[in-house]
Amino acid sequence: MRMLVTGGAGYIGSHVVKALGEEGYEILVFDNLSTGNDWAVLHGILVKGELSDKALLNEVMEDFTPDAVMHFAASIRVEESVREPLKYYRNNTVNTLNLLEVMRENGVKNFIFSSTAAVYGIPEKIPVDEDAPLNPINPYGSSKVAVEMLLKDLSFSGNMRYVSLRYFNVAGADPQGRIGQAYRESTHLITRALKTAKREFNELSIYGNDYATPDGTCIRDYIHVDDLADVHVMALSYLVREKKSEIFNCGYGHGYSVQQVVEMVKQITDVDFKVVHAGRRVGDSPVLVADNGKVRRALNWSPRYNDLGHIIKTAWDWEKKL
Repeated sequence: MRMLVTGGAGYIGSHVVKALGEEGYEILVFDNLSTGNDWAVLHGILVKGELSDKALLNEVMEDFTPDAVMHFAASIRVEESVREPLKYYRNNTVNTLNLLEVMRENGVKNFIFSSTAAVYGIPEKIPVDEDAPLNPINPYGSSKVAVEMLLKDLSFSGNMRYVSLRYFNVAGADPQGRIGQAYRESTHLITRALKTAKREFNELSIYGNDYATPDGTCIRDYIHVDDLADVHVMALSYLVREKKSEIFNCGYGHGYSVQQVVEMVKQITDVDFKVVHAGRRVGDSPVLVADNGKVRRALNWSPRYNDLGHIIKTAWDWEKKL
């Protein structure tokens, strides 16, 4: 089976490409390398290009003739989306529209979409399930909701079958140390904390300690990137087999506070670094934890790395190599 993977040189995309390659899929990665790295593509071939370049995208799709597309190419920084909403709608929504139009022109109907728990905003019920209202509180989440609405309409029209995977907080690295998170300016908590332990930063800022949570800091559901990669491969098989569209939460179903994560990082690294409390960031939800019952049942998914200590250790082992 032939897979076109947009954004496959990035953090999550490269781990999914690794998983696909290990399963024997033929892979073409389409990436502009703005946040990805060519060395992270462990399988298949890499074509450098922009999703705004529909002519190039059409040429690639005509030549490669994929059976399905997995779409990871997106801007993902919540705080930046609040400052630069046009960038997020252009890259996350308009460029996805370009991709879908080229897919339709080439008769490619199977689509795996990289969505986010940010579509829920501040959920009324925790853990949050896939039927919860979509009420994003930042442009990042809104740009993903717009794509989900588009996919729903395309699916109804018969022109597309899709699985939308709503990620919670993705962390960790390849246990064999081949690839991991390597953003030039990472804002992810675990990576920032590990870099602080490496003394790349003088201190770690915690944004908000007055939320209605046990220790006042935000709570998130952390999922190891390889467990998330497994979900993608299983979702693809589901889509081809069942021939129907679906939406799945991707998380472990329990959360950790920012303070708990920081304490675990200090324990794993054996480094006591400085932590300072700053004000809340615009666009942050107090608590986001997945109800993952649906993905477990439909895909028979059972995570391999459901342990915060292990997640942080794999990220630490990778970080020490950079």
